[in-house]
Amino acid sequence: MSFIHLHVHSHYSLLDGLSSIDAIIDFAKRDGAKAIALTDHGVMYGVIEFYQKAVKAGIKPIIGFEAYVAPDSRHNRTYAKGEKTSSHLILLAKNNQGYQNLLKLASLAQTEGFYYKPRIDWELLTLHHEGLIAASACLGGEIARLITKGKTTEARQRVRDYSELFGPGNYYLEIQDHSDLPLQGEVNRELIAISKELGVPLIATNDSHYPRKDDDEAQDILLCLQNKAKKTSTNRMSMLGGDYSLRSGEAMIESFKDIPEAISNTELIADSCSVEIALGQVQLPHFAVPDGHDGNSYLRKLCLEGLVTRYGKTYDELDKVYQDRLDYELAVVTKMGWPSYFLIVADFINWAKRSKIAVGPGRGSAAGSIVCFLIGITNLCPIKYDLLFERFLNPERISMPDIDTDFSDARRDEVISMFKINMALITWLRLSLLEPWQRALPCVMLVEFWITLMNIATRFPRLFQCSLKFQVP
Repeated sequence: MSFIHLHVHSHYSLLDGLSSIDAIIDFAKRDGAKAIALTDHGVMYGVIEFYQKAVKAGIKPIIGFEAYVAPDSRHNRTYAKGEKTSSHLILLAKNNQGYQNLLKLASLAQTEGFYYKPRIDWELLTLHHEGLIAASACLGGEIARLITKGKTTEARQRVRDYSELFGPGNYYLEIQDHSDLPLQGEVNRELIAISKELGVPLIATNDSHYPRKDDDEAQDILLCLQNKAKKTSTNRMSMLGGDYSLRSGEAMIESFKDIPEAISNTELIADSCSVEIALGQVQLPHFAVPDGHDGNSYLRKLCLEGLVTRYGKTYDELDKVYQDRLDYELAVVTKMGWPSYFLIVADFINWAKRSKIAVGPGRGSAAGSIVCFLIGITNLCPIKYDLLFERFLNPERISMPDIDTDFSDARRDEVISMFKINMALITWLRLSLLEPWQRALPCVMLVEFWITLMNIATRFPRLFQCSLKFQVP
């Protein structure tokens, strides 16, 4: 029997966690752990770094986050003074579907539920729970809070609700060994009783916030910064006096020797989790195409229509040089996986032309593409001017296409604004993946976005008459 840490915070739990990703992976290697989880507070900033370094080290990465769950609706931002605005819930990706749902939940928590913290709610959990394993979290979890308030009947009902939502074997009651917390023992005893009564399994965790026990003082300084408190203040949040480190597997097994199933279940969860993230691949937005088409077939359809518009002839009526050039370029675009790129660029360029905004005829290597010419991106026939397509896209040199576009200075901001609106669903649903040190805080970004959107609506009301064509894959 071995123990796997399933409740681990890194320094991506800003001003709360101290452990770097390297420190977490190094601990797992030293401790002989075959897997370890990452469950930062409300965000997934560190997931890719964690995944890459864990895989490289031969450690199975268990991807998750500790969600903040609103007590009612994520849209509610009116609470009485002192009322809790969220409770904690551990969410782990069991498979790739679960990973996608984690991305959606973490992003929607920022864009729809942010109120002091990025929050989800029961509605979002019901929509995006497939492929996830959940655990009741620490004393800040909903079940633990109900227990400490003496609402044990209600706690049991909520355990039933979570168990039914996530399904058999996908919801766990979380017990911890923190003697510095007076209520921990009471909560543990009640959770064990609920587990026996309802048949909901237990797991042991340590709510790790720093690598080693002697890192507690450094982590305490982070909490002071977070809460704008002095180190000498007595009435402030502090985790001193307890052990919230990455405790060794042996120490955890010893602490829970009377409840061995809480240890063995951590290994069971680790064995059942398997997520593979495709890295090194360009992830383009999906362009919504009419029913009966995919990106490739729709791009070809637009090109065939463009032949009639540009040359006044159908595909079969044109000389073979045009047919061969079009077939070749489309084959390269299909092979390299760029149809969405062409469709997106053509969409906003043609929108600009329909809106009577001056657009350049095309410059740079993109002018060598007959596909670009036929779908309206450029106005130069590459065959007439003997322009090379390979300067633009070359199957022997895999790289992103690069289309230079020119718009009138006087109305360029309208094109950018239209593009921002169409891209909003994608950009803002990806907030939780932003590098925290390279971007503004998501809540600030969200406010700025809506201010920008309202300004755009005031200045350019006709922008909102266009239909959104981009979808999140």
